[in-house]
Amino acid sequence: MKRFNYKAKEKETGKVVKGSIQAENERIAGKLLVEQGYIPDTISEEGIGLLGGKGHVTTKDRIMFTRQMATLIGAGLPLASSLRTVAEQTQTKAMKSVVEEILTSVESGKSLFDAFSQFPDVFNGVYLALIKAGEMSGTLDMALKRLADQEEKDAAMMSKIRGALVYPGIILVVIIGVLAFMMIMVVPQVRGLYEDMGKDLPGLTKFLVDISNFFAQFWWLVLIIVVAIIIGCWYAVKKTRLGRKVADTFKLHVPIFGGLFRKLYVSRFARTAEMMLATGVPMLDSVRIAIDATSNTVVEEEYSKSIEVIKGGKALSEAIRDREYMLPLVPQMASIGEESGKIDEMLGKAAQVYETELDEQINNISTMIEPVLMVIMAGLIGVVIGGTLLPIYSLVNSIG
Repeated sequence: MKRFNYKAKEKETGKVVKGSIQAENERIAGKLLVEQGYIPDTISEEGIGLLGGKGHVTTKDRIMFTRQMATLIGAGLPLASSLRTVAEQTQTKAMKSVVEEILTSVESGKSLFDAFSQFPDVFNGVYLALIKAGEMSGTLDMALKRLADQEEKDAAMMSKIRGALVYPGIILVVIIGVLAFMMIMVVPQVRGLYEDMGKDLPGLTKFLVDISNFFAQFWWLVLIIVVAIIIGCWYAVKKTRLGRKVADTFKLHVPIFGGLFRKLYVSRFARTAEMMLATGVPMLDSVRIAIDATSNTVVEEEYSKSIEVIKGGKALSEAIRDREYMLPLVPQMASIGEESGKIDEMLGKAAQVYETELDEQINNISTMIEPVLMVIMAGLIGVVIGGTLLPIYSLVNSIG
């Protein structure tokens, strides 16, 4: 299907509106507009940008869209009117295009779930499951509100984690900068000084000089290798299952950050399961979606073993109790919820506990990493100084 930009008037009010519509050709686009109550003025096929496509829908765009839809539907506006209002208010081209295509699908008779399902890259399994449950139970506004709340929490958590990595990143850049300066500017001077005096370079200094010469002559080769490694790692992680599994395993076992990631995945599982069960999604479907929401292939593979246990008639608490990477509070709270009939509420409380611990751990992470980075920096710079300044002192003493 092609996308057409249009300018038209509303039949009843005469108001001029602009937008875009998806159709096979210009004639069908005009027919669809007439059926929707518009008098077409101009219709033109939408061009493709310099890089192709319309850009990327960000998490912020999706949260804003979800929050607006929840508010409008909760206020009693019809679904199509809510979508049209949000489309008019959306500034981002990529999100606006998605909303308009959803609107077109809804106006052509599709359910909201089917309309959203056309965009799996924008709306994940959790989103679609809650939309479907909200439509079936007549609580679409509550489902959208839950989605917006959870996506805001996830976005805030990931922002904090990235923020905690900024300080270590700056320190590493400083270390690399200091080392590069000394290798480029200081080491060659020491070599020249020894050559002028006809002295043999000490072993450590000679090693540093060789490294300096190699980088001076083959910097282009080093650059190519570094870029190739970065691109290769990115491709392996993003495009291959093995590469992603290696990266996900590393996340779970890396010092300092391993415990943080485990709590993140467990809190995602518990929070998503809470949302699903509270909205009326069946237990098995809720668990499957909650497992997918962890976004870690190793954790998903381990947690998925609980599905067969649940199919065998066991309770959720028993199914997840012995799972690797599952922290103990979740099955304990699930067991209490099963006895009290409030399993969704208990899972939510377990998620809240780990989210609070995550906040505290993220706030302390810079303090935890700083001593390690300082030791690394002192060691590396100490090696360079030992290979440059100490030989100079030796020369001065020998002259004396």
